[in-house]
Amino acid sequence: MLVLSWNLFHGRAVPDQPRSLIDEFAARLASWEWDVALLQEVPPWWPPRLGAASGASARTALTSRIWLYPISRRIAERRPDVIKSWGGGANAILVRDQRILEHRTHTLRRWPERRVVHGVRLEGGWWVSNLHAQAHSEQRAQADVAEAVSSTFLWSQDAPAILGGDMNTRHPQAPGFAPVAGHSVDHILVAQLEAGAPGRTLEHGRLSDHAPVLADVRPRKDRRPRAS
Repeated sequence: MLVLSWNLFHGRAVPDQPRSLIDEFAARLASWEWDVALLQEVPPWWPPRLGAASGASARTALTSRIWLYPISRRIAERRPDVIKSWGGGANAILVRDQRILEHRTHTLRRWPERRVVHGVRLEGGWWVSNLHAQAHSEQRAQADVAEAVSSTFLWSQDAPAILGGDMNTRHPQAPGFAPVAGHSVDHILVAQLEAGAPGRTLEHGRLSDHAPVLADVRPRKDRRPRAS
């Protein structure tokens, strides 16, 4: 299974573009091969459009700066470079070619910004979780990773599991999970699974300030029950 993780930078480009870039982001996502896409810093109204463009089902979890969402959306749709993260944030999971049987969300913190982990159970039995950890603090980022690990194990109940996203640390401490792809603070980790090929980044042009990370994941040949 191909798993993609990408922080969309609140729908912005580098350098800034004074207009909505949803069509460009949707076209780029649709052009790549992946089975599951884990997206962070997504404008909250984007996931249905991104999913439709990619032929994928979408699940959304709201994160931070959503208090004035109706007003901030109007500004963000016209000048995302001006409002930046104040346009409102969300995480999204997109899934192609498999039914989503369950979607769960757990709030990791409410201060200094609301952070969540959310996950889906696929019809094949695997759980896939998406995380955007707290920024500008190694301690808080690692705490968010640790709680996301606990939530994913609680949901998966020893089924194969994937945890990916912008973890805001270069070295996430995630006992029970192994890295299969990563770039800077963006990582894809797996439990009861392994890499089928080396992880890599994808060409994304000027869209976002994060590189998309892609992992090829397969069942581990020597799978053993997770130690309690």
